[in-house]
Amino acid sequence: MGFWSRIREDIGAVFENDPAARSRFEVIFTYSGLHAIWAHRLAHGMYRRRWFTAARIVSQISRFMTGIEIHPGAKIGRKLFIDHGMGVVIGETCEIGDEVVIYQGVTLGGTGKEKGKRHPTIGNRVVIASGAKVLGSFKVGDNSNIGANSVVLKPVPAESTVVGIPGRVVKRNGERVGDRLDHTNLPDPLIESFRYMQKEIDRLRAEVEELKREAEERAEADAGRRAARLERETVGACPRDQ
Repeated sequence: MGFWSRIREDIGAVFENDPAARSRFEVIFTYSGLHAIWAHRLAHGMYRRRWFTAARIVSQISRFMTGIEIHPGAKIGRKLFIDHGMGVVIGETCEIGDEVVIYQGVTLGGTGKEKGKRHPTIGNRVVIASGAKVLGSFKVGDNSNIGANSVVLKPVPAESTVVGIPGRVVKRNGERVGDRLDHTNLPDPLIESFRYMQKEIDRLRAEVEELKREAEERAEADAGRRAARLERETVGACPRDQ
C-alpha cells in the first residue's frame, strides 16, 4: 500500500470509530492519536534502519506533543485508532494487529526486566477500553474486548470479553451484544458476586426474622399455658366454703 493510500486509510479509521469526527480538516489537524501514529511510522522506519537514537528522539517529540508514548520498535498494523489517547503507552516489542481501537490511559507493557519479547501481541479488531493494562508477553485474540481499568496478565482467547483485576474472561465465543465500541456496558464478575452475596444475605435475614417470629409465638404460647396452669393451681389451693 502506498504512502497516500495509508494516510487516507488512517483518516478513514477515525471516521469509522469516532462519531464526533466532522471533517477531514479537523481530523488531520486536531486528532493527537492520528499524529502519534504518523510519527511512529517515521520513528519505526528509523528504528528498522538501526538509527535508534534518532528514532527515540522522534518518539519523544511525539510523546511531548500528543501525550502518547509509542516505542519506535513497536509493530502496528493497519487502521489503528487511538481515541483521546493521553497517557497511552505502547512498549518496544508490542505487536498490534489491524483495526484495533485503543482508548485513553491504556498501557501495553511488560512485567519486569526480561529480555526479548516482553510485551503483548494484540490481535485484529480488538477494543481496549480506558485505563486498561495489558502486561506481559502473550496474545490477546482477535475480536476481543478488554474492559475499562482491567489488568490483563495472561493470554486472552479470541472472541472474548475480559474485565476486572486481574482480568477474567467473562464472555467467549458468544454473539456480540451491541456496538463493539460500547466499552462501558461490560459484565463485571465482582459485581455479580456482590449481587449474589446480597441475595444470600437477604435470604438469611428473612430466615432469621421468621425464626424470631416463631420463637416469639412459642414464647407467648408457653406463657399462656403457664398462666393457665398457675390459675388452676391457685384455684385448687383456695379453701372451699363450708
